[in-house]
Amino acid sequence: MNGALLLIPLLLIRFGLLGVLDKDGLKRAAYFAPLVGMEKAAYWVYQISNTVFFVYLFFLKIRSDSDWFYTGIAVYGFGILLCTASVLAFAKPAENGINRNGFYRISRNPMYVAFFVYFLGCVLLTRSLLLLAILLVFQFSAHWIILSEERWCIKKFGVAYRNYMSRVRRYL
Repeated sequence: MNGALLLIPLLLIRFGLLGVLDKDGLKRAAYFAPLVGMEKAAYWVYQISNTVFFVYLFFLKIRSDSDWFYTGIAVYGFGILLCTASVLAFAKPAENGINRNGFYRISRNPMYVAFFVYFLGCVLLTRSLLLLAILLVFQFSAHWIILSEERWCIKKFGVAYRNYMSRVRRYL
């Protein structure tokens, strides 16, 4: 089975579900905070690695010939659940615009965490070391994007966001 099929749930959740729940949520999710310094390079690495990850899956097969398949299915399934839960919470921010519901009570960036788990499931299902390398580059660059988002949130939401930062971890 072609690895590109693994992308279908992510696309349905990220764009379909979010679009149904909150049309403005699609715009908010696509917004990148202003970037400075190395964040600009990280943004391009993020975009390119994300694109390469998606395209490379078209050239891979899902491999079910080992125990890694079951581990991959479990991680991939958990990633789907995390993506769904984080999109549901993202679609309903508080009045002041800060998401604090659902997984946002545990992580300030549950969608990024969910993407990592989801993509790790893809890596395990295809057993591709190159895909793993692409995922690690993607995740490293995502960290820089997150730093720019946090700076933007502090500027936009002020003390309310700083208080949120003091109570909730960046990742887990």
